[in-house]
Amino acid sequence: MCGIAGYYSLTGVFQTHELHRMGHALAHRGPDADGFFSDSIVGLAHRRLKILDLSQEANQPMFTDNKQHTIVYNGEVYNYNDLRREYQIPVHTSSDTEIILHLLANKGIQACNEFNGMFAIAWYNCEKQTLSLIRDRMGIKPLFYFWDGHNFAFASEIKALLQLSYVMQHTSFNQRALQEFLHVGYSGIEETFYTNIYKLPAGSALTIHNTSICIEKFWDIHSKVQPEPITNYYQAKETLRDLIEASVRYRLKSDVPYGTFLSGGIDSSLVTAVAQRNISGKLKTYTIAFADSKYNEAEHARKVAEFLGTEHTELLVTQADAIRLAHDMLAVYDEPYADSSAIPTMMVSQLARSQVTMTLSGDGGDELFMGYGAYTWAQRLQNPWLQTFRKPISFAMKQGNDRLKRVAELINYPSEAHKPSHIFSQEQGFFSRSEIADLLANYSEDSIQLEEYFNVARHLSVRENQAFFDMNYYLREDLLTKVDRASMRYSLESRVPLLDYNIVEFALNVDESLKIKDNSHKYLLKQVLYDYVPAELFQRPKWGFSIPLQTWLRNDLQFLIHDYLNEDCIKRHGIFKPHKVKQLVQRFLLHNQHHVYNRIWCMILVQRFMEENFCKKQ
Repeated sequence: MCGIAGYYSLTGVFQTHELHRMGHALAHRGPDADGFFSDSIVGLAHRRLKILDLSQEANQPMFTDNKQHTIVYNGEVYNYNDLRREYQIPVHTSSDTEIILHLLANKGIQACNEFNGMFAIAWYNCEKQTLSLIRDRMGIKPLFYFWDGHNFAFASEIKALLQLSYVMQHTSFNQRALQEFLHVGYSGIEETFYTNIYKLPAGSALTIHNTSICIEKFWDIHSKVQPEPITNYYQAKETLRDLIEASVRYRLKSDVPYGTFLSGGIDSSLVTAVAQRNISGKLKTYTIAFADSKYNEAEHARKVAEFLGTEHTELLVTQADAIRLAHDMLAVYDEPYADSSAIPTMMVSQLARSQVTMTLSGDGGDELFMGYGAYTWAQRLQNPWLQTFRKPISFAMKQGNDRLKRVAELINYPSEAHKPSHIFSQEQGFFSRSEIADLLANYSEDSIQLEEYFNVARHLSVRENQAFFDMNYYLREDLLTKVDRASMRYSLESRVPLLDYNIVEFALNVDESLKIKDNSHKYLLKQVLYDYVPAELFQRPKWGFSIPLQTWLRNDLQFLIHDYLNEDCIKRHGIFKPHKVKQLVQRFLLHNQHHVYNRIWCMILVQRFMEENFCKKQ
């Protein structure tokens, strides 16, 4: 696991000393070694976190023997030994980097189809002076790039790009990213909050030569949906169990100590159980416990750990501990990011890093096997009676308590075309499209560019479509972003076994009836889990990795409202209408409308971002 950065320019606008600054900005991603390469066109920087082959020979940039190709790379390709044997690749190290470089040099971008892992790669053909960036299928590893039509730069995190003076002079606030953020809590699939700074889409390769760039897909999740789903329960369960076993075994390859995040839920418990089964000693497991018992699932994690016989570490944290990290979120995520569960994720990452360098997490199970309440709502909103009378029902519910107000907003979707994003948005407590239009001083109707219905090989039910929406957006742009930045903040590698592309492609084609059965979500995944851990340990309502943000904003964090949502600050940036912000704040603080707290949080994050990044430019 590492951090990568670099540039490509024919005009000489980037300087070698800036390349070193880019590397330094990513030191947290790779504290064990650094390396640099530059010629008249290209600069490459690498920060290394040693996981496989701890020798200096495995440091990067790494070159082919003929010096015609070089690479800087972030991630892990788990099947590298299989590929080494298959292609009889002569090696000087036991690292996966050498195998990746050899195959790219000999097979080109199509070699990525053979990589099983998570990766963000920068590969430079020195002879042809061609630079290629490649991002893994599911977008587990981040890769950002700057492009203004003339000069190009890239990095694992935006903060490294901002070390380049040319980039700072040619970027500004991106209004297009704002509206998607307010609606779903993160910037979009390619846009960031900076103009000219983009995300490389998952499963894609970008190649730049001279002054032209080309982006091509080498893997597309849409094309993996088959015309006929798997309906046989016994076949599906056996296949899924075998795929998870193989995926976890691949991800246990490490030359440093490792463990798992264990929340006590379905996904992390399954990953932990399979990992414990495949090692000889005791697996290290980690969880944090909140002093506020409402948000404390540590007891459930403890019971699973006791049954599996892991070496379990539990840290009791206070509200004050968590609040201190709330101030670090903007620095860690570089742009507004609304998922406050990043705070406990940062805390459990810090805990794990005190003992290990690599962890496994359970991310992906909810999206692949329908674990969220949003999928139930997608089905409910198909009810013809509700479709006919939803407007008056919504109006009546708005007069009720906080819970009824949230339901009122959820059923009041703007149109069928925007129903999937609306369900997600209102389940999470973000702004609806109409609220955004009322809130923003400069509103653009076409700024929210989310694909809501998908053209695939078979008709998707409303629940399948909602889950596919989450896989394309929420999983990658929120959850995987959260875990990557939170873990790498503490130089901890986090691997994601349930997002092995073989499992993803299988899960896409499991019939809906095997995912939700007898009102049980994630039915098939649970049946696999119960082969390892007793079902009675999981007979409880689902509870996310949450913090009491609405309580904090009323108490210890209320100063953020006064600092960033006051009239002067709102007018200074001109993003929001001051009277609309004042109304929302009053609803939250004076009228006890708790359900708007995530809207308040989003506005705070945007205003704070503007204060810290764009005040000097204005």
